[in-house]
Amino acid sequence: MSWSRATVLVQCLMKDINQRIGLEPGYHSIPKCRASLLKYQPEQNDLPKRSLMDSFTTAVLPLTLIPVQESYVNHLGQVRMGRLMEDLDLFAVWICHRHVNLPKLPKGIPLPYVFVTLLVDSVDFENERGLTAHEDMDFCGHVSWTGRSSMEITMYIRQQSIIFAKAIFMMVARNATNTGPAPVNALQPANEKEQRCYENSIERHKRRMAKQSKSVLNVRPTKDDEKLMYEIFKRTKGTDISIRDASELPPPNCRWMSDSFQTTILHAFPDNRNSHNHIFGGFVMRQAVEISFIAACIYAGGRPLLTGIMDVAFYGPLKVNSFLKLTAYIVYTHKEYIQLLTIVQGFDGTNMEKTTTNMLHMTYKAKVPVKEVLPATYQETLWHINGRNKFRAIQLLKIKRRKINNNNLSKQK
Repeated sequence: MSWSRATVLVQCLMKDINQRIGLEPGYHSIPKCRASLLKYQPEQNDLPKRSLMDSFTTAVLPLTLIPVQESYVNHLGQVRMGRLMEDLDLFAVWICHRHVNLPKLPKGIPLPYVFVTLLVDSVDFENERGLTAHEDMDFCGHVSWTGRSSMEITMYIRQQSIIFAKAIFMMVARNATNTGPAPVNALQPANEKEQRCYENSIERHKRRMAKQSKSVLNVRPTKDDEKLMYEIFKRTKGTDISIRDASELPPPNCRWMSDSFQTTILHAFPDNRNSHNHIFGGFVMRQAVEISFIAACIYAGGRPLLTGIMDVAFYGPLKVNSFLKLTAYIVYTHKEYIQLLTIVQGFDGTNMEKTTTNMLHMTYKAKVPVKEVLPATYQETLWHINGRNKFRAIQLLKIKRRKINNNNLSKQK
């Protein structure tokens, strides 16, 4: 699929989405009931198959416009990565709208669907040069896999004719009242190129399923994991600083994981909401990226570069009156690389009940090698091993993508 000039502005997407689902403008503490739209939800057999090109769309982020630029620029003149994550989430929702086609929906009736983010599989920043905030940026994407109600969205970010990032999001279609799943059009590749893309997405889906069942946080550690845990235990001499003297020193050129985190609490407001009065997932990801950047900066003693995001999980929605607690932990380091686990918890604004709503895994690259981070408790050790596995997975993904790009260049020559 060729990359054409952007057809929409990123800033216009929310307005277009709200119009398609019939959302009234302005904030209402009790949103308009959409139960009357449930009768328009189709059966799976009523939905025509769609090609990858049917959902293919592009959008421009006009950073050359000063009012837009000032919302995205950091003090170095580069783009704030958290804002890009927020825009990618919104762009993924728009691609879902492009894909879903209900031929029997009467004219003038709003789309009886809402789309929510289930998982961010990966965001791989392919070019380690920072994105400038003084040049327009293009987004491109399409649906690359479908289940009964789920969709994989593949997206790219380009600036100055260079692709800087590839993102894979998993989205879910819900009914008009967001109380149950809604069917989506099945995907049918239209040509050989789409077929290759579709086959790659099937392999990713299989890896996702296998990864969830094998995570060290969900199953007993493997023999190799237990060996690593014992080696760490010997290096730290069994030190558990949670019950011993907190001044216990780590091994040379190392830091304790318990001293290597940053946390903050935020108050969300209605302008951070989505169409069903929950906190917009993109807003949560933006805040998580920014607190992780702070943690990585403090640990590295400089300004490291975000090189990858993996397995951003969404466990449940956050009400618009929630307080958000975000904590970014340094869980693994390798030479100049820093691996973070960021956890988002929500406090219900009425009863202060706390729930974990999101977990994110991010990799940063510092300018010089950093101190090794070491765990001192069993839970920290599991986080450490999981962080190592995430880091290795991101590096393997980059190596595989470089090989594919090199092969494509060779074929072009």
